[in-house]
Amino acid sequence: MSDLERYQDVTAIQRVLHNSKTIAIVGLSNNPLRASYFVGYYAKRHGYRVIPVNPRETEILGEKSYPSLRDVPEHVDVVNVFRAPSALPDIARDAVAIEAGTLWCQFGVINEEGSRIAEEGGLTVIVDRCLKVEHARYVGRMHWLGFNTQRITAVRGGLQ
Repeated sequence: MSDLERYQDVTAIQRVLHNSKTIAIVGLSNNPLRASYFVGYYAKRHGYRVIPVNPRETEILGEKSYPSLRDVPEHVDVVNVFRAPSALPDIARDAVAIEAGTLWCQFGVINEEGSRIAEEGGLTVIVDRCLKVEHARYVGRMHWLGFNTQRITAVRGGLQ
């Protein structure tokens, strides 16, 4: 098993998705075209409490945005990271400090030191997986196109 595969355990992913209620999204953007916004919107729509962590914003998705994880005044089950891999060690330290349950690193957010810090701090660590994709896969909302669009189209330019 590669180092990355150990952080992609299907059982751990399902346990986190089914048992978590609060997700702090580090790097959540207020731009609806960004992946972080889409994941936050999706998570909120599916009943999760979404807490934006972005020092450049005051509110995202109708929720107060916090400058850092350490400023979040409530318990966080999952720290979902949309930041550059180099930022992960500090984010992992913060996730351990606030006693989060899981450090979830989105596609491409891969940093061995950050994963090790979180794991040694007692957190479940998931790396290089999208929370929205995994939720859709295990809750049964993934359609063959990958999105639950509720539309059938022959338009080749994509959905409008």
